[in-house]
Amino acid sequence: MQPITGSGVAKIVDSGNPEFKVGDIVYGTTGWEEYSLITNPQGLFKIQHTDVPLSYYTGILGMPGLTAYAGFYEVCSPKKGEYVFVSAASGAVGQLVGQFAKLMGCYVVGSAGSKEKVDLLKSKFGFDDAFNYKEECDLNAALKRYFPQGIDIYFENVGGKTLDAVLLNMRVRGRIAVCGMISQYNLDPPDGITNLMHIVYGRVRIEGFSVSDYVDQYSKFLDFMLPHIREGKIVYVEDIAEGLESGPFALVGLFSGCNVGKQVVLVARE
Repeated sequence: MQPITGSGVAKIVDSGNPEFKVGDIVYGTTGWEEYSLITNPQGLFKIQHTDVPLSYYTGILGMPGLTAYAGFYEVCSPKKGEYVFVSAASGAVGQLVGQFAKLMGCYVVGSAGSKEKVDLLKSKFGFDDAFNYKEECDLNAALKRYFPQGIDIYFENVGGKTLDAVLLNMRVRGRIAVCGMISQYNLDPPDGITNLMHIVYGRVRIEGFSVSDYVDQYSKFLDFMLPHIREGKIVYVEDIAEGLESGPFALVGLFSGCNVGKQVVLVARE
């Protein structure tokens, strides 16, 4: 039996590696356990900036943050004034994509699964508008209501019916960055997509990507993000579950939208 692994922040309590000394704070792939023996430290990085919450290195300054940054700026190639739609918009990635879009001077709308999350998108993250997809019986009609002029950029986190409706509403030369499709992971078979010809009609570009393709941009990403965080120009919400025993519930809850913001499991405070 092996523990689950994931992105984590840890303190070095013993080290035989000259690159890491006792007391160093690191982030990278760690086990879901109070103490981990890491024999291959290539995936560990020292945390140099500790004036922000350390948990941020699992989120806004970690994989989700770099995912949002690379997906929006590199894959979507945004321009000022464009119309941007983000699904799962209150999640770890989506909340940042929306804020990046506003920094670019775009009009941005997000979808989420509860009134609380919709309110958060508008009041805290600065989205121009947002809606609860669970309350919409016709997603195509909803998107036409929020984007009467069409969508230039869709940041895809959901898949299925949402993607199918988006295809009907993309503007000519629109771009779709496919980050994930959380509605489909546990479906067998997955939902079919029926509106694919609209990719042809609208000359729409759809590109999937992995954050691993952009690891070499991490220093540039940090230089961009840290000043924005310190100046309050980008904010972040975490959903922190206390104690390792809460981990399984927190993990399963991701698939039904129980979390608000980035889901974090706090294994130990020290």
